[in-house]
Amino acid sequence: MAAERKLGIHCAGEEWCPIQATAKLFCKKWQPVIIHRLLENGSMGFNELKEAVDGISSKVLSDNLDDLEEHTLVDRDVVSEKPFRVAYSLTPRGESTETIVREMHAWGTENLTEPIGDGPIGGGPLDE
Repeated sequence: MAAERKLGIHCAGEEWCPIQATAKLFCKKWQPVIIHRLLENGSMGFNELKEAVDGISSKVLSDNLDDLEEHTLVDRDVVSEKPFRVAYSLTPRGESTETIVREMHAWGTENLTEPIGDGPIGGGPLDE
């Protein structure tokens, strides 16, 4: 099996670059959630994944899956042509994010309160 290509970055050589480059992969709201659902459930069809990621539109899910596929974190396999069905699964690179995603979940569980209103995260001690 050929080695996966490394991801292109703009800050090569900087000490902080690996942190920033990793954060960029998770900068979209839904990408860590999509990865988490695929870690939990394995290969999933588009509609199954949409149900599992509560609150995401089909367009946003499709755009995020395209981005994750472009970064070689997710594979898209055509299951059948008629009816057209695809399945998404994590690549080895995607599976390698398991520790990060699980730590994000653990940190959020430990440190976040219930949502306050419809706005962004806020209203807690960090905002004072």
